[in-house]
Amino acid sequence: MNKKEKQEKTAAAKGSRRSFLKTAAVATGAAAGVMGFPGVMRLSAAAPIKMKMQTAWDAGTVGYTKFQDFGKRVAEVTEGKLLIECLPAGAIVGTFEMFDAVKSGVFDAMHCFDVYWPGKIPVATFLSSYPFGMDLPHQWDTWYDYLGGKEIAREAYGKHNMYFVGTVQHDDNLIHSKMPIRSFEDFKGKKIRYPGGIIADIYRAAGVSTVLLPGGEVYPALEKGVIDASDYVGWAINYNLGFAEIAKYVILGPPSTPCLHQPVDLMGVNINMSTWNKIPKHLQQMLETAVKWHSWDHHNAIQKANLDAIPKYLAKGCEIIRLKESDIEKFRKFAPELWVKWAQKDPLAMKAFKSQWEYIKSVKIGYYTDKDMVDHSGKKLVF
Repeated sequence: MNKKEKQEKTAAAKGSRRSFLKTAAVATGAAAGVMGFPGVMRLSAAAPIKMKMQTAWDAGTVGYTKFQDFGKRVAEVTEGKLLIECLPAGAIVGTFEMFDAVKSGVFDAMHCFDVYWPGKIPVATFLSSYPFGMDLPHQWDTWYDYLGGKEIAREAYGKHNMYFVGTVQHDDNLIHSKMPIRSFEDFKGKKIRYPGGIIADIYRAAGVSTVLLPGGEVYPALEKGVIDASDYVGWAINYNLGFAEIAKYVILGPPSTPCLHQPVDLMGVNINMSTWNKIPKHLQQMLETAVKWHSWDHHNAIQKANLDAIPKYLAKGCEIIRLKESDIEKFRKFAPELWVKWAQKDPLAMKAFKSQWEYIKSVKIGYYTDKDMVDHSGKKLVF
């Protein structure tokens, strides 16, 4: 082999070696990208999963702002792999139409009050607070996370093609009235907005004519005199909605029972089952964790906003009225028979109520004993 042939052979070998090393480097880089090593560009990336989620909160309220923060947190913790378009009340369908819309896949998910759905799933009566039951947020978290509540909710919503992700802690509720209500007897003959179900029932026992309206329709109903008063969430959001302008009396219970009918007004996040099943397992777990974070972020932000809002009501000339303990006891006597009445509507509702009853009569809480399970005339209730 002459000198020229040797040079050509050496050059070909070097070129071949460079080609091999280049190919190997690309392959190694691609593998590293797939495994998530930092600083390595992926050859391809899956498109993010996008969801439309509508809330019951009207735009402009602190509740809606915190809902938007939840959407941002989900995008952050999933590194953009799961994106939620956070829509205000009424953006796609009316608030009371969300259950059927998510069930049928009109949009992906809802962020709403479970208390709205006893007509769809009777157990919803016991998925949020009800008159004189569990009345502290941590009690409800305990029931959901460790006493079977989450499994009951998932079974109920699962029958309607939805996955129950988790609860969202919110607030206790107020009554805003155009006229003073200073006692149990003053409720008689009033026309008041309530969310329906067992909550409306206990006020009907006091002679109230109840009306069901979403939050966005309360102000015009009060303004036009369609209703005399309205229950609806708490100080800050109700101020955002203008209630201080139109209803100058805020009705509370005594400090022991600031809200007799809905002291822990829980919301829930539910996702269409087909959408849920498209989300990889690790992103499902991240979403569940984000809902837990959102629950307490939402709750605590609203409590701070409430403290800031109360002076604004007073500046508008609103009067804060507290009912007496004796008024609360008159309402309380109707509660046990209503609990049993609503529990008897469905086996899952009875299962939920029985587990809650065992909890609230336990030594840990001690609100009741078995002898308290009687109707308003004192007759023992069997369930």
